[in-house]
Amino acid sequence: MSEVTRRHFMQSTAATAATISAFNVLSSRAAGTLPPGKIKVGLIGCGGRGNGALGNFREAAKILGQEIEVVAVCDAFKDKVEGTLGRYKLDAKVGFWGFNAYKKVAASDAQFVLMATPPSFRPVHLEAMIDAGKHCFIEKPVGVDPVGVRKVIEVGERARAKGLAIVAGTQRRYQANYQMNKARVDAGAIGQIVGGTVSWNGNVPWIHPRKDGYSNAEYLARNWLNFNELSGDHICEQHVHNLDVANWFIGRTPEAFIGFGGRARRQTGNMFDFFSVDLDYGDGVHIHSQCRQIPGCYNRVGEFLRGTEGEMTPGGRYKGNEVEVPNIVLDTNNGIIQEHVELIRGALTEKPLNCARPVAEATLTAIGGRIAAYTGKLVRWRDLMENTKGEFYSLQCTPTALDFEQGEVSLPEEVPAIPGTAGKSRARG
Repeated sequence: MSEVTRRHFMQSTAATAATISAFNVLSSRAAGTLPPGKIKVGLIGCGGRGNGALGNFREAAKILGQEIEVVAVCDAFKDKVEGTLGRYKLDAKVGFWGFNAYKKVAASDAQFVLMATPPSFRPVHLEAMIDAGKHCFIEKPVGVDPVGVRKVIEVGERARAKGLAIVAGTQRRYQANYQMNKARVDAGAIGQIVGGTVSWNGNVPWIHPRKDGYSNAEYLARNWLNFNELSGDHICEQHVHNLDVANWFIGRTPEAFIGFGGRARRQTGNMFDFFSVDLDYGDGVHIHSQCRQIPGCYNRVGEFLRGTEGEMTPGGRYKGNEVEVPNIVLDTNNGIIQEHVELIRGALTEKPLNCARPVAEATLTAIGGRIAAYTGKLVRWRDLMENTKGEFYSLQCTPTALDFEQGEVSLPEEVPAIPGTAGKSRARG
């Protein structure tokens, strides 16, 4: 097997079955054509992931021989902003806080904006940044309900028309091992995919209890990971990575969802402890989606696919047909950094990546599974995307992002959904 760069890989395999998916056709290596000067970047969301994303962006810029200048950072809370200012030794004048502080980032001279707020805020923030002419990195998932996801798809098309990049935090797509195995699947290594399992079984990442003096808005925004209305539940916030891999490798989205789940040990919020969902991709292809956040249990995170002529773990080994695919060489072995390399390279060489639809579809796959488990009903893809008269098409989790900008919000019930119970509230709308 020969070793080639991605430029040569794209040139030499454009007409073969080994060519990776359209989403994954990344811009060729062209660092020498990047303009001189510092890249100006803004950050929305100064929590752990936001600070990490800013560091990843800086490392990506170094790989491309560039320096960055942070021109605006914001968060809902002052202490979060001050933490980022101190961590990166930034001038206080570039820091802003409040639920509408993202507008300061939009008004800045940032060329790139990184978005790592709670998922419910992301469609609103993405639209504001694209309207302001920014290239965007948006963390996954990109919404918590069908209304928000469809907005991201719409904004993605506007970004395409304006020549703006949108890259998402689905880092498996930027790992050489996943890209190699996708090329093998396309070349027939395991035949036609007929089924498999995708899993994220672990623990609750963190809890932020309510403190004296917290408003409902502050409590929800600080403890967002544990409320479906802000995170989309862990099937969406965390398991979306594995669901994205299933969509990517199969080459399409599910047609229908049937699932169940429940809650027994969660200490805060209103989410389930576990989900088990059948993803029906049509043509007899079924993927079992399973995710769990319960301490003291066996943990497994990953994907497994079975084909008519073999089987594969998308990030690892496969059994099946020997196929010839070039070895893919990326700029770094770290997918979380590579995604930022591709964001910068694509934008500054006028070949911007636009990943809005794939990450939106992965998010909606998670939402479809969640709704099926919460309600106990069969949920079809067209119910979420096309059927305007259906009960789920207009489902919108409240409080919305814009509600937070108006002041105090109503606190959602801290009880889980009850399958089989009629009523929109039990679907978490």
